[in-house]
Amino acid sequence: MSGLDPETKMQFLFALRSKGVTDARVLSVIESIDRGPFTRGIFAQRAYEDMPLPIACGQTISQPSVVGIMTQALQVNPRDKVLEVGTGSGYQAAILSKLARRVYTVDRHARLVREAREIFESLHLPNITAITADGSHGLPEQAPFDRIIVTAAAEDPPGPLLAQLRIGGIMVVPVGQSDTVQTLIRVRRTETGYEYDELRPVRFVPLLEGLGKEG
Repeated sequence: MSGLDPETKMQFLFALRSKGVTDARVLSVIESIDRGPFTRGIFAQRAYEDMPLPIACGQTISQPSVVGIMTQALQVNPRDKVLEVGTGSGYQAAILSKLARRVYTVDRHARLVREAREIFESLHLPNITAITADGSHGLPEQAPFDRIIVTAAAEDPPGPLLAQLRIGGIMVVPVGQSDTVQTLIRVRRTETGYEYDELRPVRFVPLLEGLGKEG
């Protein structure tokens, strides 16, 4: 956001704070990552409004306040290995890359992964690995993960992802039917099982199995 005029930047950050993004580290990272490159075409001029925007493959880039709230809830530490399910535009992974040691991000749409990789390279974010895969199965070969974030809604927290969460780890996932109100859930894995916290209502595209058609 270095190229933004101070007033636009101030309004952008104020919108995040007013929606509940209060973690200073998260706000600082969001300020440092320009949302512009992750938007496309006619929507690029709206990159600094707190709203979701359409991207390729029928997906969306989440509104910045939701990215901030999910990131804040994840409580990422500098040594953490993070799995993101649903690369989308790559914006969320870019934010996480500034907070974690390593970010693995998977998406069922090869085009989105390809375009996100190009942005990661242009922004010099070498600690992100983007993979085309069925995210509902996670990434077993890299498990366990300290943190898992899911940017698509499941009916329940997916079992394979829960199994890939390290003891003491945290997963943030929207849960609910795609055509009704969904709830953002934080899951903590303990020595004896899982603890669940409901955070807030959200609206995400559904988590689908299989790979998407190349577009």
